[in-house]
Parts: sequence; structure tokens; C-alpha cells
Amino acid sequence: MIVVHHLENSRSQRILWLLEELGVPYEVRRYARNRTTMLAPPELKAVHPLGKSPVISDDLEVIAETGAIVEHLVERHGTGRLMPTVGTPEYRRYRYWLHYAEGSLMPLLVMKLIFSKTTVAPTPWLIRPIAKAIANAVGQRFLDPNLKLHLGVIESELAATGWFAGADLTAADVIMSFPLEAAVARGGAASGYPNISAFLARIQARPAWQAALAKGGPYQLLR
Repeated sequence: MIVVHHLENSRSQRILWLLEELGVPYEVRRYARNRTTMLAPPELKAVHPLGKSPVISDDLEVIAETGAIVEHLVERHGTGRLMPTVGTPEYRRYRYWLHYAEGSLMPLLVMKLIFSKTTVAPTPWLIRPIAKAIANAVGQRFLDPNLKLHLGVIESELAATGWFAGADLTAADVIMSFPLEAAVARGGAASGYPNISAFLARIQARPAWQAALAKGGPYQLLR
């Protein structure tokens, strides 16, 4: 039995969706965030030393990192599904987006979240204007222009088929789902990017997506 150690409102929601698409039985063990810090609870460190989610156990082997988990599940349990044929142009696109999601796009979105919190976090009044000015400058000069660049590339990529690696859903679409949801929540991608909006509407209407939501519990992105 595969066990998904599922932190609420987190990237691990994608793993539940992937397992539903694959039709693989699994168990969900839920973890709640600290209501003050919104960080993962210490109990997750008993599963993996970093105490982060997603993390799964499969035949007693513990696997962390979203990309590694996705590749493991597709290769071990996919029986050829949700992955293009190796060596094809579609496979090369698939492999690119698998790494891009967490390696290029998510760091920008995490920084966006952190700097947005800086402007509202309790700070001594003397340094509050300085902290806000720095956060706004980083956003305007670095984060917002880079997010606009990335979202433009993604919008163009989805124009051909509506998917990231060929004519059908693959695990590349699964791993790209969370950063695009985060981009809507934190980066204003809800308007001006019709292909991204259509992609999110399409995947969220899938029965497997809905089943994953039912098993994972309430799901709301941190802002």
C-alpha cells in the first residue's frame, strides 16, 4: 500500500490527483499546519528528516520531493500511462516541464508569498517602512517581471493542444497544476492568460481531481 503523508493546503495535493488518475490504491495520512506559522507540524520529521510534504512511502521505501515522487509513481505504477514514449519530442517536453515546475516557477512563487507576508507581518514601527519598501522593490523590479515572462511562455505552450507534453494529459500537467494555481492566487494569472485559465478549469473538472479533493480534505492555497 502506498501511503501519502499529506499536508493540508500544500503541493502534496498533486500526488493524490496523480494516484487517482493512475487508479492506484493508496492511504492518506493528513497533517495540519501550525495555525500561527502555517508551517508543517513536527510529526512529519518522523517520516522524513526535512519534515516537509509531499512525501510517500511505497513498500516501506520513503520518497520525498514532488518531481521524484511523480517519476517514481509513473514509472513503477503507470504501466505506460501519463508519460509519452521515451525518445520522442513529446517525452522531451514532458521531462522539461517535470523539472521546470519546481526548479524554475515555484521558487518565484514562494518568494512572492514570502515578500507579500513581509509587508503585513508584525514588525517594529521603526523598520516597518524599510521592510515594506524592500519588499515592494523586489516585487516590482524582479518578481513581477519574471513571473510575467514565465506565464507568457506557459500561455504560448498551452496554445497548441492545451496540455504540456502532447495531445493528452500527462504527469507533466499534474506537476504543473500547483504552480499555476499558485500563480492565479499570488501572481494575478486569472486574467490575461486564457489558455492557463482553460487548463486549470479543465483539470479541476476531471473526476480524478474531484476524487483527490474528497480524500485530501479542504484545499486552499496560502496567499
